[in-house]
Formats: sequence, structure tokens, C-alpha cells
Amino acid sequence: MPVSKPTLKVLLAGPRGFCAGVDRAIKIVEEALARYGAPIYVRHEIVHNRFVVEGLQAKGAVFVEELAEVPEGAHVVFSAHGVAKSVPIEARSRNLIALDATCPLVTKVHREAERHHAKGRHVLLIGHAGHVEVIGTMGQLPDGAVTLIEDVDQARSFQPADPQNLAFATQTTLSVDDTAEIVGVLQARFPTIEGPKREDICYATTNRQAAVKAIASRADLVVVIGAANSSNSLRLREVAERAGSPRAVLIRRAAELAGVDLAGVATLGLTAGASAPEVLVEETLAWLRARFAVAIEDVVVTEEDIVFRLPAALTA
Repeated sequence: MPVSKPTLKVLLAGPRGFCAGVDRAIKIVEEALARYGAPIYVRHEIVHNRFVVEGLQAKGAVFVEELAEVPEGAHVVFSAHGVAKSVPIEARSRNLIALDATCPLVTKVHREAERHHAKGRHVLLIGHAGHVEVIGTMGQLPDGAVTLIEDVDQARSFQPADPQNLAFATQTTLSVDDTAEIVGVLQARFPTIEGPKREDICYATTNRQAAVKAIASRADLVVVIGAANSSNSLRLREVAERAGSPRAVLIRRAAELAGVDLAGVATLGLTAGASAPEVLVEETLAWLRARFAVAIEDVVVTEEDIVFRLPAALTA
């Protein structure tokens, strides 16, 4: 007689996976390849997911870290995370044909920073040092015009030259709760500080964190599909643990579950970061079904219908 598989309930978080900005960025590279042919150069990973990057490489995309690696006159795409103002200037100086795949919600933060600077305010950027989006946002303004605030301690210790002329902006992929705590400290210390007209943390980050919170306390383990250099994926794992899951792990592909202790896991929560495609969720479910009798419960906190248009150069 065949041995029966142990049962496993999977709480499938929704929304999960690709957001509108990621979807747009990938389509920009694909459309550029279709229109202009390979190679199409991409500065930095178009989105933080090796599966996506390797898929585009197979179609003819060439990923570089700096524009110096791009031949003069070639097509180059700027990643979804945004770039400093110096990058398009350099591209023009080398006669590169640039396509900007910056997420429109990141561009919104860039414009906010410029608006505050134009009004004489020093900008505090809440975010993670070294992250590509943070580098791009800080690069919208002159050196010294932006101070990076990474945590509550820095928010408490920051000493401005002019406390009456401050503004803040945030990286789009932060923990909603952590950011609220930092903003609260800044607003308590500097009551006149100006903030964004609308929340900087993007809708997709907020929704995916809300979905994880909805499953975390019911799950023995939460699995987040995403990359270690993906801010929104890292935050999902942290949010899961803070929201009540005994354990939360980040994996790139289903095969990595072989190294995760699943003993005693009766209910597993599953989600994916905004740069992880749904095919990796299906791959993970297939891996689980090969070993367990899986029952899936969809836990959807909201529906998303946002779509961002491609640049006019690719739609004419």
C-alpha cells in the first residue's frame, strides 16, 4: 500500500508577488528587445530577482552596474529602483539611448524631495543605506541636502542646522510599522517638519505586509519567496515574525525548502515579494504537494488593479 502523505494546510497570502512597477519595468526591457533587438543593456538588476534577471538575459538583456560598461550609442534601461540625476546626464554624454523603467511611485518621491529642496528645506530620507533606491533618491539633490535616517535611534539623535525647515521622505519598500515609529519620533521632535502629501511607502509594500499579518499568527512557519537583496521581501519576513509566526524564512526557489525544518509544521503561510513572479509560487506549491497532502486557503486582504503605462517611446 502507498504511504499516505502528511497533511499540510497552506495559507496563501494575497496580494503577493509582482506589483505594477515591477511588471512595467520587465515589460520595458521585453518591449525594447522586441523593437530594437539584442543586446539591450540594463543598468543594475531591473528588479531584485535572479529568476527574472536570468530570464531576460536569455532573451538578450545585458546587465551592467555602471554606464561605462555600455557601448556608446547603445540602448540602456534604468532599473525600477531609480537613478541619481547624474546617470541620465552621463548617458546623454555618451550618446546612449536611455529608457527609464523607474517605478512611478519612486519618481513621486524624487519629485517630492526636489520640491522640498526648492523651498529651502533639508530633507530627511527614511531608508536603508546602500539600497539602490536610496542612492537614486539622494542623488536627486546636491550633496549635503539629504540626511539618511535608518532607524529610531538616528531619528532621536539627528541635530539639524535649522529645525524649522525640515521635510521627510521615505524609501518605498520599508516596514510600514517601523517607518511609522520613525516618523512619529521626527514629528514629536520637529512639529513643523513637512511630510509627503501621500504616503511614500508604496501600495504594494503596504498590501503585502497586511496580507502577511493576516496569516502570520495562524501559521507554524511563513515562507517568503524573494531575494536577499530585495528590501520588500526582507521586510515581509520580518513582519511575519513580528505578527506572530514562530518562524519565517526567505527562499529564492522551492528547492531551498529542502534545507528548512518542516517537522511539526501543520500550517504554512506562503507569500512572495513584489519582485518575485507567480511561477515561483506555483513551483513552491508543487514542491510541497510532492511531499504533503496540501490544502490551500486563500487569504486575500485586498484586490489590486493598478497598471502603469509604458514610456511613450515604446508605445508610439
